[in-house]
Amino acid sequence: MSKPEDTEKKILNKKLKDVEISIPIVYGNISFWLGKKANEYQSHKWTVYVRGATNEDLGVVIKRAVFQLHSSFNNPTRVVESPPFELSEAGWGEFEIAITLYFHSDVCDKPLNLYHHLKLYPEDESGPMSTKKPVVVESYDEIVFPEPSEGFFARVQSHPAVTLPRLPAGFTLPPPVPVEDASKRKRGDTKDHPLSQWFMNFSEADELLQLAAARQQSW
Repeated sequence: MSKPEDTEKKILNKKLKDVEISIPIVYGNISFWLGKKANEYQSHKWTVYVRGATNEDLGVVIKRAVFQLHSSFNNPTRVVESPPFELSEAGWGEFEIAITLYFHSDVCDKPLNLYHHLKLYPEDESGPMSTKKPVVVESYDEIVFPEPSEGFFARVQSHPAVTLPRLPAGFTLPPPVPVEDASKRKRGDTKDHPLSQWFMNFSEADELLQLAAARQQSW
């Protein structure tokens, strides 16, 4: 005899065939030249990050992010356990940063590896450097989860960071899981981020968001 909780777990772990969930993300860096405060070891302050493409909270899907910095940094493996997934440092050199994303247990077992080349200097190196205008380098991507579990789907189906597919005919949605009171939850979105004025807009992300909103209304 199986316990009711076991049956419930089996239902929540059941894979949804012919369904995929996608999460539009942006990863990159923003760096500021330190001007008169610059020295030979620290010429720039910079922030590297992974954010929702429309600045939504990625904590609904991502559990933690690990940033692997150059070995010359103290403690080069930096673990960020909650959104926003970012870290700030100062230095003088450009190098490749490996970013590993770990997902919640109902999402995916395998981590995802991203690579970002930290950029400090503007492309036009002949022009004067400014302490006011940063160098911004961002990449757009979509993380796709094919055949999500019912539990994962129910948890994220009304979350703005998540793009849901057209559902197969005859498919009934599992009831959404109630979201905890937003006022009690630590905010993990990047809408009011101090650097948000420098974030780039990705038209694909905005289109996806509009599509998702239209789909929600049509259900």
